[in-house]
Amino acid sequence: MFPILTQFLDSGQQTIRAARYIGQGFMITLSHANRFPVTIQYPYEKLITSERFRGRIHFEFDKCIACEVCVRVCPIDLPVVDWKLETNIRKKRLLNYSIDFGICIFCGNCVEYCPTNCLSMTEEYELSTYDRHELNYNQISLGRLPVSIIDDYTIRTISSNSPQIKNV
Repeated sequence: MFPILTQFLDSGQQTIRAARYIGQGFMITLSHANRFPVTIQYPYEKLITSERFRGRIHFEFDKCIACEVCVRVCPIDLPVVDWKLETNIRKKRLLNYSIDFGICIFCGNCVEYCPTNCLSMTEEYELSTYDRHELNYNQISLGRLPVSIIDDYTIRTISSNSPQIKNV
């Protein structure tokens, strides 16, 4: 008789706990229902990305030693490194470097494992185009640094701590 009573009490406590969790979920849903949407005027207002944001990759041609570590650690073997062996000095000379951002998964392995720090992530996230072949960046286009959102005078930046975003 005693085990039956303890099972009955345990099931009653579990039922009360489940009802409490369901009620908390409904309260969160109802608290979001009476908020007004905030529209961000995209080209003129942009969110400031977080410090750890993984945007477009920046490449410094002068630092690269054509070791191809970035190609080996990439899950999809994406970076294309063309090099030529200089036999008189017994070193590789980098000819071309390119990354296709239409295929890139922005994992950041190439940046993490680069021994010379010639690769870095930028805060640029506007990699959209009508032609997918325009997303194939060579060493020249990878070397261009984007204008910082904070420094661009044509854009009003919106912080994630601002009251406008809190109302969303």
